[in-house]
Amino acid sequence: MHLAESLRIQPNDVIAFVGGGGKTSALFRLADELAARGKRVVATTTTHLGIPQIRNRAPLRFDPAPDFFARVRAALNTPAPVLIVGADTADGKVTGVPPEFIDTLAAHHLADAIVYEADGARGLPFKTPAPHEPVIAAATTVLVPVIGITALGAPLDATHAHRAERIAALAGARLGEPITLAIAARVLTAPDGGLKHKPGSARAVVLINQVETEPQFTAARQLARLLLHRAEIQAVALAALRAAPNPVHETQRRVAAIILAAGAGTRMQGHIKQLLAWRGKTLIENALDLASRSQAHETLVVLGAHAEQILPVVAGCAARVVLNPGWARGHATSLRAGLDALAPEISAALFLNADQPLLTPAVLDAIQQRYFETDAAIIAAMFAGRRGNPVLFDRAHFAELARLTGEQGGRELLARHPVTHVEFADARLGTDVDTLAEYAALREQDQEGQPDREQAN
Repeated sequence: MHLAESLRIQPNDVIAFVGGGGKTSALFRLADELAARGKRVVATTTTHLGIPQIRNRAPLRFDPAPDFFARVRAALNTPAPVLIVGADTADGKVTGVPPEFIDTLAAHHLADAIVYEADGARGLPFKTPAPHEPVIAAATTVLVPVIGITALGAPLDATHAHRAERIAALAGARLGEPITLAIAARVLTAPDGGLKHKPGSARAVVLINQVETEPQFTAARQLARLLLHRAEIQAVALAALRAAPNPVHETQRRVAAIILAAGAGTRMQGHIKQLLAWRGKTLIENALDLASRSQAHETLVVLGAHAEQILPVVAGCAARVVLNPGWARGHATSLRAGLDALAPEISAALFLNADQPLLTPAVLDAIQQRYFETDAAIIAAMFAGRRGNPVLFDRAHFAELARLTGEQGGRELLARHPVTHVEFADARLGTDVDTLAEYAALREQDQEGQPDREQAN
């Protein structure tokens, strides 16, 4: 995945990189990606860049004279990013531009994107800002705190972290102790740390860089989960910025699992389908259990018909109950009820039905992982070559889903938009239960296979 896709760059975005562990690499990587797509891009800094870091680039030297904007406009006619820096310094660096210049440049809409570095880290993978930094322009729309995964486990000292004393004070840690996931998460999400000076409307996406080995992937995913507990963090990118051509391995976002259980089950001959027995529980409890054991950020269950009987059964489950009083008007009302209950920081909804007893948390996790790796807007399960549920929809499709009526379901969108599929060889995983005969047959087969399951466990 490209960095521009991971950050979901929009027209006229102003992107600031802060922190340590690869800010300058991220700056030029993003600028080059956007320029390759035909975008007019300005790259700059509000602090300093090392002269070796801008070698092979022809910078435009900042000048407060009135005609400078005309020079920027002319430079933007070239296909490459326009790098704007100030004067050389005696210690082998170049100065940056004042944040007000970025604000004015953004207001003039001369560029399609402005990308800048807002603080320094002396080449170290982890830092916290000093009182005078970061230098953030008011026009900033995307703030990207950066950390190198190599910081985790290293001693909290000046060799491995910039301003280690300030990190220790901010995180309640001791100098010299290992930099833990908790320490990193506290600093990256602190108002005086990674989110310092973030404009109120700006999106915050953490970039975990230098992720190359399996242990680093494991640690990065654990850190991402901690970070996403803070509503201010929109997403977390796991990357190796020196990798080509796709530096971002995956982008962790918040996914809500929505269990649709509002139907009346008219073919169940008077039985409440959601309360049918399954492996010592009920079908609805089974669905709630598998969703809660997946990596979904949260679980919701939509109830309608028979809600009074079902509510006592699900009361102790780790899920939020959403009541759909309009369930009789069709399946679309349950989709809308689930979506309306989601917090704005949820990026995608993973819909599953309560009557798929053979689903596993691994199925839900595989669909979510494909979303993290591809950023595809619709992802559906495919069981032995046949499309089924669950289906994941990115927030980009929420409004369209909410406009559906009657018995229209997600299939309407699947017919209109590109769909990414996750293949599962076992067709039984997608089996649903619509009649008592199907339920009886499935339960009999499951009981016959119980010794095999117990042995596998």
